[in-house]
Amino acid sequence: MTTPTITLNSGTSIPQLGLGVWQATNDETEAAVRFALDEAGYRHIDTAAAYGNEEGVGRGIRSSAVPREEIFLTTKLWNSDQGYEPALQAFDASLAKLGTDYVDLYLIHWPLQDTDRIERTWEALEKIAESGRAKAIGVCNFEPHHLQVLLDLGGTVPAVDQVELHPHLTQKEVRAFAADHGVTVESWSPLGGTSNSGWGSASKPNTLLADPIIARIADRHSKTPAQILIRWHLQNGLIVIPKSVHEERIAQNIDVYDFELTDLDLSEIDTLDDGTRVGAHPDELNIGAPE
Repeated sequence: MTTPTITLNSGTSIPQLGLGVWQATNDETEAAVRFALDEAGYRHIDTAAAYGNEEGVGRGIRSSAVPREEIFLTTKLWNSDQGYEPALQAFDASLAKLGTDYVDLYLIHWPLQDTDRIERTWEALEKIAESGRAKAIGVCNFEPHHLQVLLDLGGTVPAVDQVELHPHLTQKEVRAFAADHGVTVESWSPLGGTSNSGWGSASKPNTLLADPIIARIADRHSKTPAQILIRWHLQNGLIVIPKSVHEERIAQNIDVYDFELTDLDLSEIDTLDDGTRVGAHPDELNIGAPE
């Protein structure tokens, strides 16, 4: 079965499951992207300027046998490039590194603590979208009050809000607000982050992949804990982008269409929601903000 798609408010269709490449080198990224596209059947790649591997993503896409127009490609604007002219220049730089003349989705990486700058940055993204060089535009890590800033401008409604989201942090408030305004939610750190992660002021390392409840459900379905978590995102209507550079895991992460979580499974997973983050809260993070 091929990966299902979700139609964004821009009219663009996005594969619901993609490959994330955070913390991967250019060489690791190139190999992972090529394998994901050619061998595992992915058609959605998510990167960012801040990851430092846009060049690797571009090389991986070009070395694959999959035509560019069949691949949904996302990248993101880093905090230090927020503002109108800086955002336009940063987008050009990302396209050059990716070696493509358009992306399918361009996202503001963090809201920062500067409403005026958010507004100017969004105006730049709207200009990029009008040019056709981004098929859709959106945001990452925006809380409802951040989204409201953009809605109040009366222009383009963000197509996507990519936020930390997993069974420990189900983001019910963000999801409800987004649904009310036609914004699709995408999950980063969908497996709960890595075992040594936990980089926000109140965040903790991931325990989901070793959680006994997830392990028990995995045994029921003869699947891995990661596959159970990915299936949870899919059945909740979320876009999910698990990161890996290991071929076996890349292949396993997309092998999730031959089973469904039951109501019992879902109710057990619901008990894990305790609000624990592995990353920083958007209202606290201002790293990389322009002077």
